[in-house]
Amino acid sequence: MTLNSRQNHPDAGWRFDNTYARLSEVFYARLDPVPVREPKLVVFNDDLARILGLNPDALKGQEGAFIFSGNILPQGAEPIAQAYAGHQFGSFTILGDGRAILLGEQVTPEGKRFDIQLKGSGKTPFSRQGDGRATLGPMLREYIISEALHALGIPTTRSLAVVTTGEPVYREKALQGAILTRTASSHLRVGTFEYAAARANPKELRTLADYAIHRHFPNLTTDTNPYLSLFAEVLEGQASLVARWMLAGFIHGVMNTDNTALSGEAIDYGPCAFMDAYDPNTVFSSIDIQGRYAYGRQPQIIQWNLARFAEALLPLIHEDPKEAAEMAKQKLSQFSDIFRHHWLTGMRAKLGLMTQETDDSGLAEDLLDMMHRFEADYTNTFRDLASSSLPDDTMYQSRDFKEWYGRWQARLERQPDSREASRRVMKTFNPAVIPRNHRVEEALEAAVEHDDFTVMERLLEVLSRPYRQPPEEAGYHLPAPASAKPYRTFCGT
Repeated sequence: MTLNSRQNHPDAGWRFDNTYARLSEVFYARLDPVPVREPKLVVFNDDLARILGLNPDALKGQEGAFIFSGNILPQGAEPIAQAYAGHQFGSFTILGDGRAILLGEQVTPEGKRFDIQLKGSGKTPFSRQGDGRATLGPMLREYIISEALHALGIPTTRSLAVVTTGEPVYREKALQGAILTRTASSHLRVGTFEYAAARANPKELRTLADYAIHRHFPNLTTDTNPYLSLFAEVLEGQASLVARWMLAGFIHGVMNTDNTALSGEAIDYGPCAFMDAYDPNTVFSSIDIQGRYAYGRQPQIIQWNLARFAEALLPLIHEDPKEAAEMAKQKLSQFSDIFRHHWLTGMRAKLGLMTQETDDSGLAEDLLDMMHRFEADYTNTFRDLASSSLPDDTMYQSRDFKEWYGRWQARLERQPDSREASRRVMKTFNPAVIPRNHRVEEALEAAVEHDDFTVMERLLEVLSRPYRQPPEEAGYHLPAPASAKPYRTFCGT
């Protein structure tokens, strides 16, 4: 079988229609993935494959290993590496897909469109000094966390497959090489527009904006100012997304503008993690020394990223730069209220509040302040409140909590719904299990060090139904033991 030849199993279900590859080549470079020595399919997402219109049975064998490693290309694929820029920890850099290849856009039987991207597929013109490869641990982490967010109802890119390459990748030491197949509504980023703006070519910028509108917001084509409307739509999506992160206790860890997707999906799972004890200053990333991307700073960081998006769009918003800036500034000023609306709507659900009162925000914030003081587990506290009785815990025995609990009970009494109805809502919006950091590491260690993927498979099964808590899964809801070392994550590049 010739490497990088086009192959298509008659029953695989590939249906590519590659609109991004029809744009000007200033936005990408055409090239094939770099073949690997001995691809082996180690994880495959049957459910996602079916959603994409693919046949799992046709892709689980050696053909799947060759396709998801890039050794062969499915019929209709047009592999490209996308160009983009980004503010990384606040500093502007010209970037691009340094270790990823977009195979194309799969069109599902329902007519939906998803990018199919190989991550870790070798050097590209944007690799700079990188080797273009990825290692097994970080690719499995992205698979676990992205699927966990999907199960929690949070918009996200998803993972279709992971293959090992049979080749070492050298970081601090030799590690197993691997390639992740990622799916996304698109890979358009704020950084894509920063790249176009940096080229100072109005025609290119307009082409990109028109493409983004056509792909994600076709209803805007008839708006008086579609580019200002594009900014407003992306702002709304990002405000909603980050509010959902906060409500779930999720910390992205590297909210650079090149990791801010116009689709409103979470993208790129490097130093990400879920919080155990509630603390708005929580940082897990080993490289975030200043806490720029701490849990509690995520709303202001995404607003900062959106300001960069607005700056890129200014030439399209209005021909007068001052007028364009004022129009964009007015839209950006609405972010705090929009984010607050999404966050408070979710927090009301987490507390079983089905009506609205002016002090609901204060009620939620007072609980969070108390959880911070007592180092209470974020996920389990809300799940405890949804139960019929509270465990014997230090915080629950405190005077502050009893006073707060009385206020909460009085608030519940003032709504017409029954207490049981409130409890059902709480159990719907408060997960019993999240991907606890020590459980994720346990799964990664078993897979990477011992070639044992059963630990990961069990974890994924539990995470696929986060709002249920059968007795046999009780251990997955527990935080790491007190003896565990402070948790740190790494970007994996």
